[in-house]
Amino acid sequence: MAYAFDPEFDGVLAALPGFGGDVDLPTARQRLKEIQAGAPAPDTSDVEITDLLVPGPDAEVPVRIFRPHRPSGPIGVLDVHGGGFIMGDLDGGMAANVAIARSVGAVVVSVDYRLAPEYPFPAGLEDCFAALNWFSRHAGEYGVDPERIAIHGISAGGGLCAALALLARDRGGPSIAFQYLGVPEVDDRLASRSMAAFVDTPMWNRPAAVRSWECYLGEGAPGMDGVSPYAAPSRATDFTGLPPAYVSAQAFDPLRDEGIAYAQALLAAGVPVELHLFPGTFHGSLPFLAQVSKRETRERVAVLRHALGVPPR
Repeated sequence: MAYAFDPEFDGVLAALPGFGGDVDLPTARQRLKEIQAGAPAPDTSDVEITDLLVPGPDAEVPVRIFRPHRPSGPIGVLDVHGGGFIMGDLDGGMAANVAIARSVGAVVVSVDYRLAPEYPFPAGLEDCFAALNWFSRHAGEYGVDPERIAIHGISAGGGLCAALALLARDRGGPSIAFQYLGVPEVDDRLASRSMAAFVDTPMWNRPAAVRSWECYLGEGAPGMDGVSPYAAPSRATDFTGLPPAYVSAQAFDPLRDEGIAYAQALLAAGVPVELHLFPGTFHGSLPFLAQVSKRETRERVAVLRHALGVPPR
């Protein structure tokens, strides 16, 4: 199928790796590691980086802490990486988290949660909740106000952040100041128009989403009755009392319509929401050098700074 991608992506589309359902999981994971290994190392000269193990539900959870040399204030961001619940690690988010720490001026804590199918739901979410709890309790040690911690995630990371906001509300904390949900993966039912249409889009498509949910929930479970809203936040029936949110969507992404619907559900419940659909884009287009991608990167910084109460740069 032909898609009206932004012309600036023409030079990269043919070289993009696939992560669809036709690619076995070990190969997909290896492809992702190769992409990460080939990326230039970020300049970390003005960001202090520390790896720690924090208490988790079953075992210790690895986190990576990014402390800017010039913080904008007592603010923090908990980052949850993407990868369809089945791929990704701390190294994959290295460059983005260095950039957030530097440009937002926030202490960033990135969590290396357990992956499916080896560790299906709720393992990864509980790891993220443990990391949020740890960050909140130890915020003062890093110069952060525990009431000024945002959560940030892209793709499955965005879905986990949406679930984390629900879970923290229902468990009575910790406090979350803001939820940044980038192209969030939030609906296991795979019934949206974009999910039905985009079966061969680059980087992520319907077959990849099918495998993702099968691994996360268990074979045969996606789309059935009884799926927890903490697994698939679109299943929630009560969105009241959740923190303000930013939701992004890519024009040619199978996750597009579920993200838009989730933003609308938050809005209908009285949650302050900003929603932005980026034209000509596809899932995973954020890191590229197209002007629309650069605009999205700048917007992320502006949104997080505004949400955390620091002036724009």
